[in-house]
Amino acid sequence: MKPVRPAAVVALLLGEAMFGVPARGQSFEVAESSIAAQQKAMAERRVTSRALVQAYLNRIEAFDVHGPKLNSLILLNPRALVEADALDRERAAKGPRGPLHGIPVIVKDNYGTAAMQTTAGSMALLGFVPSSDAFQVRKLREAGAVIIGKSNLHELASGITTISSSGGQTLNPYDLTRNPGGSSGGTGAAIAASLAAAGMGSDTCGSIRIPSSHNNLVGLRPTKGLSSIAGIVPLSVTQDVGGPLARTVEDLATMLDATIGEDPADAATHLREGQARPRFSDMLRAGALRGQRLGVLEPLFGDRSDDQDVIKVVRAAIDEMVKEGAVAVPVAMPELNAMLEGSSVIDAEFQEDLKAYLTQNETAPVRSLAEIVERGLFHVALEDGFRRRLESKGRDSEDYRKAMAKRAAIAEAILKVMDEQKLDVLVYPTLKRRPARIGDPQPGSNCQLSPSTGFPAISMQAGFTPDGLPVGVELFGRPWEDGKLVALAFDYERATHHRRAPVVTPGLGAGKGLPVISWRASGSGIAADFSLDPATNELRYSISGTSDGLLAATLHRLAKDAPGPAIAVLSNHTFRKLTGSETLSSVDREKLMAGGIYLRIATRGNSAREIRIPLTPGKP
Repeated sequence: MKPVRPAAVVALLLGEAMFGVPARGQSFEVAESSIAAQQKAMAERRVTSRALVQAYLNRIEAFDVHGPKLNSLILLNPRALVEADALDRERAAKGPRGPLHGIPVIVKDNYGTAAMQTTAGSMALLGFVPSSDAFQVRKLREAGAVIIGKSNLHELASGITTISSSGGQTLNPYDLTRNPGGSSGGTGAAIAASLAAAGMGSDTCGSIRIPSSHNNLVGLRPTKGLSSIAGIVPLSVTQDVGGPLARTVEDLATMLDATIGEDPADAATHLREGQARPRFSDMLRAGALRGQRLGVLEPLFGDRSDDQDVIKVVRAAIDEMVKEGAVAVPVAMPELNAMLEGSSVIDAEFQEDLKAYLTQNETAPVRSLAEIVERGLFHVALEDGFRRRLESKGRDSEDYRKAMAKRAAIAEAILKVMDEQKLDVLVYPTLKRRPARIGDPQPGSNCQLSPSTGFPAISMQAGFTPDGLPVGVELFGRPWEDGKLVALAFDYERATHHRRAPVVTPGLGAGKGLPVISWRASGSGIAADFSLDPATNELRYSISGTSDGLLAATLHRLAKDAPGPAIAVLSNHTFRKLTGSETLSSVDREKLMAGGIYLRIATRGNSAREIRIPLTPGKP
């Protein structure tokens, strides 16, 4: 299926006119807009579902296909506009089905979709269209959501940096040189960049929570059985769960309410006595943190020097929770890391569970992981992991029996500590390290505690490192206390407002691209022309001078209106004319736009031996 290319803005205006919405004088900016705001705008006839879909398609074209080229989506729904039209007609005739009526969302491409291909990031599954929707996809459709597209993932959900043979490498919109987390990194990058209102991911060991942390989002790994995994391409049936990623806790709650539920096809969803599913939207209230005892799980905090920037942000986040009335209680558990080691069952279950899924779907073009590997139908980044998992002896192995025993012991030990210290939740960093650079492994994950126990955990926005990278803090709760985690996350979000949009994907308004910003800086015989591409943070320059004594050119930060450190070396040798480009970090792009960057020219002849020229973007 070919991706849908956004039509001209005329189509948006036509769509508004068709359903009685004024086409002129009113606009709705989808960037960073909430589900509730979109629903309100549709109720007030200020926008239509078609217009929302078109606006997101414009953003996908501007930022995923072009501009920073995030590469977060594998496929767009060719019927998205048609489906939106139908939902607009239904709204006019009957009113909305609920809070997701007409709202554009994204699903990870390991969720089966009956009308679109499902690759799970694998070239081996290109063209595969399941016969039915995954349970949670069906629930979204029943709620009136428009599935605008399917997102890239780490191939077969088997990693945490989001590279695949079907979709390639997805980039992190907060730093295009770094990974977006995984395996639901396509969903994470897309929702961070406002390519849809919210999105769906899956989590076998961190695959919802890690992308949430890397992309300044909130994501819940639910209690095993809160929602169905039927129709999701499996990595490990024991550990797999599915759920949403969102920019706000309210949006997360809306998506959860629409997608949880009992499913005859997933035995884990059958509730036992004393269990109940919450209505998440009813949990959103101020003051939820007051009086809550937070167990600060010290073994999951890093003590290496590379951990400290992230750990400082997480410690500060815990202090913020305390300011809202929570009580922080240190929890030692020195034995925890040893208990967690060897408790994952992914290696043992992957090959068997994938084969069962492929065998049940008669139209699948391959039948096993072994066939995928034998035919070379995978990305080279996955080779070592796939071959290791092919060597596993599966559920009949002694390693598997030991892992299952460890899992029971961990769950018992955690509940014992929480009961003895009267703890409501545990708290720790989602990851101890910042997002790794593209191509490097991603260390520092604390993913294993939740899947090894089956208990819920939520990652929420804690803030940013000094170099502008998002950090997540995770709350872990008792089984079936997912609603409490969402309530605490909502209260924390209300008090802190750590959500911040990536600077490379700003609002487009009625446009479909961002103009390049050009300006000239000059002084002391130096003429410098600059241009900034706001979609990529690329700063191009052409610098010339009348003197032969120009020794070097560097860009520097201003430090409280005083000279600051260099951020880029444009030349370290003598020149008369200099051209080139530098890609700025998001932090330095913001400083540049605020007048906080200057050009320094080292020179022989000048008495001060340097020329400093402030950069003022947009000024001729």
